[in-house]
Amino acid sequence: MKALNRFVILFGFTVTVLAGCEDERSSDLEAPRWWRGNLHTHSLWSDGDDYPEMVFAVYKQLGYHFIALSDHNILAEGEKWVDVAESRGGTEAYEKYLSEFGSDWVEQKEKAGALEVRLKTLEEYRSLFEERGNFLIIQAEEITDNFERKPVHVNATNLVEVIPPQGGGSVREVMQNNVDAVLAQRKRIGDPMFPHLAHPNFGWAVTAEDLIALQGDRFFEVYNGHPAVHNEGDELHPSTERMWDIILAERLAHGDGVMFGIAVDDAHNYHMSSSDRSNPGRGWVMVRTRELTPEAIVEAMEAGDFYASTGVLLENIHFENNRILLKIRTQEGIVYTTQFIGTREGYDTDSKAVKDANGQYVTRRYSADIGEVLDEVETLSPSYTLKGDEIYVRAKITSSELKENPYKEGELEVAWTQPFVPQR
Repeated sequence: MKALNRFVILFGFTVTVLAGCEDERSSDLEAPRWWRGNLHTHSLWSDGDDYPEMVFAVYKQLGYHFIALSDHNILAEGEKWVDVAESRGGTEAYEKYLSEFGSDWVEQKEKAGALEVRLKTLEEYRSLFEERGNFLIIQAEEITDNFERKPVHVNATNLVEVIPPQGGGSVREVMQNNVDAVLAQRKRIGDPMFPHLAHPNFGWAVTAEDLIALQGDRFFEVYNGHPAVHNEGDELHPSTERMWDIILAERLAHGDGVMFGIAVDDAHNYHMSSSDRSNPGRGWVMVRTRELTPEAIVEAMEAGDFYASTGVLLENIHFENNRILLKIRTQEGIVYTTQFIGTREGYDTDSKAVKDANGQYVTRRYSADIGEVLDEVETLSPSYTLKGDEIYVRAKITSSELKENPYKEGELEVAWTQPFVPQR
């Protein structure tokens, strides 16, 4: 495979590997540090348009430390051949793949006059990319299910065996059945793994109420880089960030667990950069742990020791004695606005049903007491001291920098911390 360069020409524009990555990779593994990763990625094993080795090469060049390949209802194992001409990547993807890896690696044949290529399995290509303390591949699956044509997708990170869609009699039941299947595999096998609810607003399938009721899942996608998933909501549906506050307020007020927010690419398209395509490099998580292993990543994320980002990077997150302390990694000429967002005890719990033009129930609309902006500052070391009546507080840091290759016009770079719950 060709040598990887610090600067990557990707989709016709230049991407600079994240500043600090090289220093971090050479640091003492005993010291906790931030690892950049994507938990939602696709290849030709399902509906992506490139070969898995090419996908991992892109992410490694972009400065990621770990990637979970999460193709739909399949793992990268067993024998699978693709018709080059009929595949999503077509001849272009094949020619790039052949040029990069060579004919000794690319296994091909003719069948009924068509050129076919065998997709390599995870166990075959893993050693090409993985480096201890540098780059890790995590096995995953997007369990792709539905109820009455509403898409219900649950990603499973670090699973061992493929999980077929479990089905159910409602959106909520479909979600719960698939989450339960992941947790059952974890219990049976003993390996750390977790489910997360993917793109709740895709197809307007999942409501905040569904996620409030969901048991056993502590993660959902507050940001997804696919252009068709409606992160921002519409006049009838809340944004995914608004959903997050509703979920947090309602779950925590009733003694249920925190829901963590993650950012992902949901990348499918690797040959052309466009806001109407799902490209890599749009959303990720930064996880703080001592080691780059699946076990360490899962443990840190389940402890909430990570943040979600679309471009803003943090040097440090600290919470002690009910005080939140952040340190932003700066870029010259950029202004960073930090909002501390939360919900206080005694908030207005009234909500009203939202119906569409046909009178069909859509979701519920909640009080502005939920997800208040408690403070807003422009500083590189923002902080907030909890007053004592907050149910939770989370921070959102927005850069004045427009995002390169955004999933929608005018998108700014952002980071979201996980919610901080008062220490009683």
